[in-house]
Amino acid sequence: MREGLVDWDKRYLWHPFTQQTEWQAQAPLIITSAKGVWLKDQHGRRLLDGNSSLWVNVWGHCDPNLDRALKRQLGRMAHSTFLGLTHAPAIRLAKALVGLAPKNIRRVFYSDNGSTAVEVALKMAYQYWQLQGQTKRTRFVSLKDGYHGDTIGSVSVGGVELFHARFRDLIFKGWQVRPPYRHALDDRHSPRSLAGNLSRHGPPITEFGGDEIDKLLQKHHRSVAAVVMEPLVQGASGILVMVPGYLKHVERLCRKYGVLLIVDEVATGFGRTGTMFAVEQENVQPDFLCVAKSLTGGYLPLAATLTTEAIYKTYLGRYDDLKAFFHGHTYTANPLACAVALENLKLYKQKNLLKNVRGRTLQLQKGLKPLKSNANVVDIRQIGLMVGIQLKGGRSQVVKTCQEAIQRGVWLRPLGDVLVVMPPLAISEGEMRFLVKVLGRVLDGKPVMAGRA
Repeated sequence: MREGLVDWDKRYLWHPFTQQTEWQAQAPLIITSAKGVWLKDQHGRRLLDGNSSLWVNVWGHCDPNLDRALKRQLGRMAHSTFLGLTHAPAIRLAKALVGLAPKNIRRVFYSDNGSTAVEVALKMAYQYWQLQGQTKRTRFVSLKDGYHGDTIGSVSVGGVELFHARFRDLIFKGWQVRPPYRHALDDRHSPRSLAGNLSRHGPPITEFGGDEIDKLLQKHHRSVAAVVMEPLVQGASGILVMVPGYLKHVERLCRKYGVLLIVDEVATGFGRTGTMFAVEQENVQPDFLCVAKSLTGGYLPLAATLTTEAIYKTYLGRYDDLKAFFHGHTYTANPLACAVALENLKLYKQKNLLKNVRGRTLQLQKGLKPLKSNANVVDIRQIGLMVGIQLKGGRSQVVKTCQEAIQRGVWLRPLGDVLVVMPPLAISEGEMRFLVKVLGRVLDGKPVMAGRA
């Protein structure tokens, strides 16, 4: 039966971000079950989920609390349209999200994934200015090397050439600037700043002035609807960590020039950087906050675009005014996903998850420091439980390293010439110790010993 599954996979499926010629030539891993931070493949091997199942897993797989929440809701209702109807899980979840978000955020619009969360924000920002009579504000400013998803709007504000260049003739035009980066393991900006009292003021703000985005907005702000950016770190481009203060700098420029600010927290939201939202670390209050991925703890597709009451009120009027936001999805605010997400957020407080994230952040940082001098390593970048290890030898070396990690019991996924390490947020001290040990061995190229990492 398992041999049949492999054949059927290669005959019928088309995998995302995958060169199918290479896929056809290899023996694929079929994941048959998962528990905690561990995956089990068709050969019975246990693999630590070092990728959080594409950056979404929080508590581990088959968490009993999330399982119960899903089953309870399944006994009531699996789905109902959100067009013209509403339901309790979506209402309660919206209230919980507003309670966690920056204080200016008051409204929640649901969608299905990170791409659509950003797409919604782009369309809302565009229509906002049209309703305000400022019809020339039609363009967006985004960051080079940024990634916001794969729908046409989110690709248009993306800046990863590998993913986006092919679709250049399909996308709308805007402006892009390059943010200043720092070395993630620079002791001056160490994750240790997250170990103490996490106030909304965050780390010291670096002063900027007359930089690329300042000059661009000064010249073109009357044509700009919004600035779109990932906060603190660009994930899909290889965990590129920005200089502290840059996010706050962009917010100040947006206020100065009357431009809206869209912050994409799809990857960074819900504790991945050490605070519930990354914007907290620089006391930033965006006009739009886009979330997805860990919202449901890695269980079900759900996303949300959070915005302000002022923007929401701009859309109010009679039906024949045609001011409503004409956008939505069939599975918008799916009750099963909302119920699981609500339970997921309750567990953050009950189990003090952010404390564990900060502890594991320091543990991972300490374990990675000796690897900086490894002959195979070009650079190591870290913020919270997001790590990018850039290797010599390009993508082929990263693929080889991932294959060796599988032999030692850890599942990792390559991202160009970067090895991305992003374990579930609730990973234990012992499990993190195992992960760091495997990383050290595969980067050293030591042979696999039977029964040992």
